[in-house]
Amino acid sequence: MATDIKDITHAVEPAAVMKLLGSRPRLLALGEPTHGEDTLLDLRNELFRQLVEQEGYGTIAIESDCLMGLVVDAYVTSGTGTLDEVMERGISHGWGASAANRELVRWMRAYNDGRPAAERLRFAGFDGPLEITGAASPRQALTALHGCLSARVDAGLLPCTAETLDRLLGADDRWTNPAAMRDPAQSVGRSAEAGELRLLADDLGALLDEQTPHLIAATSRDDWERARLYGRTATGLLRYHSWMADTSPARMTRLVGVRDQMMADNLLAAAARGPVLVHAHNSHLQREKSTMRMGGMPLEWWSAGALVSARLGAEYAFLATALGTIRHQGVDTPPPETLEGLLYALGENRCVVDARRLATALGDTGPAPRVSPWFGYAPLDPAHLADSDGIVFVKDVPQSQEVISLP
Repeated sequence: MATDIKDITHAVEPAAVMKLLGSRPRLLALGEPTHGEDTLLDLRNELFRQLVEQEGYGTIAIESDCLMGLVVDAYVTSGTGTLDEVMERGISHGWGASAANRELVRWMRAYNDGRPAAERLRFAGFDGPLEITGAASPRQALTALHGCLSARVDAGLLPCTAETLDRLLGADDRWTNPAAMRDPAQSVGRSAEAGELRLLADDLGALLDEQTPHLIAATSRDDWERARLYGRTATGLLRYHSWMADTSPARMTRLVGVRDQMMADNLLAAAARGPVLVHAHNSHLQREKSTMRMGGMPLEWWSAGALVSARLGAEYAFLATALGTIRHQGVDTPPPETLEGLLYALGENRCVVDARRLATALGDTGPAPRVSPWFGYAPLDPAHLADSDGIVFVKDVPQSQEVISLP
């Protein structure tokens, strides 16, 4: 069996990945089974650099707030702000403190320096403005969309004034109240004001679409794409807040589903510009249904990757990452009968394996599922091995590692 696996095991580099896939996908998704490990982000950085230089990839999209990501994109494309400011304001979930994320942004800025606009790398956050404790106010997205339109479209076509939006939105802390995540009664998502805002957001988005030729001619395609980001973020946030106020058993399933739908829409928009490397948790990028337990309740939903794969077909590819050990989190050597145990026995520090050929080689019985002693690490489900295009395996994840500086 080890010999069979070695025959379909390759270095983690673009030539091997493209040979595995057969052609260059528009969206190449690299998953991770845990967050916050710079070892995995260093691998992502190195692969992205190689994809840029060897395969013409021009965008990286990470699991971070899409509106905050505009700050990073402005820095890497135009040098707006300082690296310190951008890392603090441009990446959500606290991941701006990551040395590997900092190195990625630094390298992208250095790569872009002096290049014409058409050749510059782009950065995108593709998550909604959401945290586990709640969601942002729709104010930033709605007012920015309104501002884009009011500057270029006859005022008589607008469904409302900026003052009306401000009145309906009210204080932002009504929207960001963390108590609303556990208590629907604390949410303003189904108030009369929220209902009116959803209608206005829909009208503003429709007006943006109707005025597309004029807006692109009067500004730029980049400005129009940014306005569309504001529009889909506003409607997505208002939908999310509405489900936060729901009291039915479907509430949590709908919340995680709305989040991944927002992610999928952002990925499709990024892919329209050209080839993208996407990096996020495996559960957001896999083709099979995602599952989790929250508050003792089992949840199932279609991930962003599943939604995008259904739309793009062969132009979407997914590499799931599996790990051997994370000893500082209590994740020790995997049992030999598990998928991770079989890969660990190869002795490679990191490699990529043809997932479908591996599934065939393992047969119907397949390896046993691995059980993680730490909630923050999700082992791969061997039953869905063939749903991935490849498995990136990292043998050991040390607690700390000196950041690798990209040339």
